[in-house]
Amino acid sequence: MKRDSALNPPMGPPVAAPPAGTPSRRSRAAGLLRACRPRQWLKNALVFAAPAAAGVLTTGAGLRGSLVAFAAFCLAAGGSYLFNDAADVAADRRHPRKRLRPIAAGIVSVRLARTAGAVLLAAGLLAGLAGGWPLAAVVTAYLALTFSYTLWLKHQPVVDLVAVAGCHVVRAYAGAVAVSVPVTSWFLVVVSLGSLLLVAGKREAELRARPGDGQVARATLETYTASYLGHVRVMASGAMIVTYCLWALQEHTGPAKAFCALSIVPFVLVVLRHALLVDRGVGEEPEELVLRDRPLQVFLALMLILLACGIQLA
Repeated sequence: MKRDSALNPPMGPPVAAPPAGTPSRRSRAAGLLRACRPRQWLKNALVFAAPAAAGVLTTGAGLRGSLVAFAAFCLAAGGSYLFNDAADVAADRRHPRKRLRPIAAGIVSVRLARTAGAVLLAAGLLAGLAGGWPLAAVVTAYLALTFSYTLWLKHQPVVDLVAVAGCHVVRAYAGAVAVSVPVTSWFLVVVSLGSLLLVAGKREAELRARPGDGQVARATLETYTASYLGHVRVMASGAMIVTYCLWALQEHTGPAKAFCALSIVPFVLVVLRHALLVDRGVGEEPEELVLRDRPLQVFLALMLILLACGIQLA
């Protein structure tokens, strides 16, 4: 199957052990930062969704609350990634790409990863408390879900898809809690279905990218087939488009309705573009798609501009 080399560079053969030698302090620090996966913090931008939809993101209080939530989730996510990679170090060393992660490659020791992870988790909870106890409670729920995933849920087929999607939904809900705005059922349904769509696409790309010997680093992938994950994507994308259309056409009036209705077009284009990229085998890292795929960026920007106009006119 043809793959997009810009999004997925060629992968070398898996290795069974980290390289010999003691990494320098500078390389450990750089590796520790990379192990926190700062590119994946882009997912935490979901905390801005509810405040933006409520029209309070442009206010001082709304922006401050959203930024506090974003910082809290970046810290918490960084700590979670460190603990997750420390737990998965043996499996990651058998994966053609994940073997290059700092912990799997031996640049960062498991002990250092867990120590730094604990510090980041504590900092994330303190940042959540700075935004109020409701935000701290949501951050705690997020951490409980991520640790449940690391220790058990990721080994349960189907449940692992819902667990990862649930982490995205918690992020979006945290944004609403941080600025004290109500969360509509429309918002939760669209975010939930969109999250499930991304996770199914990620698993499908991982399944297609497995080594030629058929081995997979993620145990649950053995239970999935590309056709099943494709079915999940079709179900989630169809339901999400219908829900978004109902929200855009039924929940607005006047000029706001016109802009929200127009946003349906780029919204559908985003879904279709994502489907194309996953079918081409480049959906293993959804955040990389947003950062590198120009058509996807254009469709997202157009959708956000139309939504911003609709929200301001509401």
